Amino acid sequence: MANTFKSYTKASVTDSLTDIYTAPGATTSIIIGIALANKLDNGNTVYADVKIDKATGDDVFLIRNVPLYDGAAFTFVDTGKIILETGDKLQAISDTASSVDIIVSVLEQT
Repeated sequence: MANTFKSYTKASVTDSLTDIYTAPGATTSIIIGIALANKLDNGNTVYADVKIDKATGDDVFLIRNVPLYDGAAFTFVDTGKIILETGDKLQAISDTASSVDIIVSVLEQT
C-alpha cells in the first residue's frame, strides 16, 4: 500500500458550491487539515461552509457559517482525521463571490 502526502488548493471560492477535492478511484484519502482565508481587502467579513459530499449520499458539514474577517484565516486540524473513500468530495461555498482561498492536506493510500 503506497502512502502519498498531497495538498490541493482552490482559489477564489465563490457563492456556489465548489468541489475542492475528490477521492480518486481505488484510494482511501485521509484529510489531515483544511485552511480557509478571506482574500478580500475591503473590511468585510465573509462566511464559509465546508462539507463532505459522500458518494453513498450521506452528506455532512464539517464547517458551517464560519466567519472569516477581513484578511483572516481559519484552520481546521484538531478534530482527528477525516476519511474519504473513492468518489467522496470535499466541497466549499462562501456567501460572497471570489472571496475565499482554501488548501487541504491529504494522505492518499492506494
